[in-house]
Amino acid sequence: MKLKTFAAALAATIISSSAFAADLPSRKVAPVMAPVPVFTWTGFYVGVNLGYSFGGSNNGNGFGVVLPPATAQHIGPLAGGNGSGKGINGGLQAGYNWQMGSLVAGLETDIQLAGIRGNGNPAGAMGIGNNGAAQFVAATSNSRIDWFGTLRGRLGFTVAPTFLLYATGGLAYGGVKNSVTPVFVNTTGGSLLGITTSTNSTKLGWTAGAGAEYAFSQNWSAKLEYLYTDLGSSNTNLTNAGAAIGAYFGCCTAYSGQLSNSNRFHTVRAGLNYRFGGYAAPVVAKY
Repeated sequence: MKLKTFAAALAATIISSSAFAADLPSRKVAPVMAPVPVFTWTGFYVGVNLGYSFGGSNNGNGFGVVLPPATAQHIGPLAGGNGSGKGINGGLQAGYNWQMGSLVAGLETDIQLAGIRGNGNPAGAMGIGNNGAAQFVAATSNSRIDWFGTLRGRLGFTVAPTFLLYATGGLAYGGVKNSVTPVFVNTTGGSLLGITTSTNSTKLGWTAGAGAEYAFSQNWSAKLEYLYTDLGSSNTNLTNAGAAIGAYFGCCTAYSGQLSNSNRFHTVRAGLNYRFGGYAAPVVAKY
C-alpha cells in the first residue's frame, strides 16, 4: 500500500514539473543581422574627360608705330577684332574626396590636350599723314591654346547618397601661342606690310566652376562640369622690318608696337571616374 502511494506521488510531481517548464519563457537566441553597407564618396579616384571650350573674352589691344620720317603723328591704336577662341579638349583627372555627413570636400587635378583657336583683325586710326591723307594700322591676329591643366578644390553636398553637387576653383595653367601680322596704310600713298611675330609661353591663371556627379555603381561615377578659365594675357611685340608698297613708305620700312591678347574661355565637359572604395560599414554600437 505504501509503495502504491509513493508511485502516485512521484508521477504527480513529474507531471506538474513538466507543466511548469512549459510555462517558462523561450531562451532561443535571435538571429544576428549583418549591417548594411553605407555608400561613401571618401577615397581616391582617377578618370577621363572630354569637353568643348568657347566664348571667352579674347579681344586684342595695343598700338602700332611707323618710324619717322615716313609720316607725322605715326602712333595708332590696335583694338578689338580678335574673335573668341573655341575648340575641343580632353584629358585625365585624379583626386581625393572626404565625406562628412552630407558634406563632401575634395582636391582634384587634371591635364588636357586642347584645340582652342581664335583669330581676328584688330585695327585703329592714326593721325593724318604728311601728304594730308588718312592712315590707319591693322593686324591679323591668331591665338591658340594647345594644352592646359588645373589644380582645384571641390566642396559640395549630397542631394542623395550617390548624387553629388559641388563648386570648384583653384589654379590654372596652359600653353599659349600668339601671332600677329600688322599692316600700316596711307590711303593715297601705299602701305607698309609687317612680318609675322609669334610668342609661345606657359601662362598661369585661375579657374572656377561647378558640377554634378552621379555614382551609378560601387566604383564608377559620371560627372558633368562647367569651368571658366583665365590664363591672363599674352603680349606680342611688333619690332621687325617690313616691306613697303607704294611711294609713300619708300623712305622707311620699319615698324614698332605691341599687341596684347587675353586668354579666357569657358569649358563644358563630361567625365568618367573610377573610385577606389565606394562602400563603408556603418558604425554599430556595442553593448
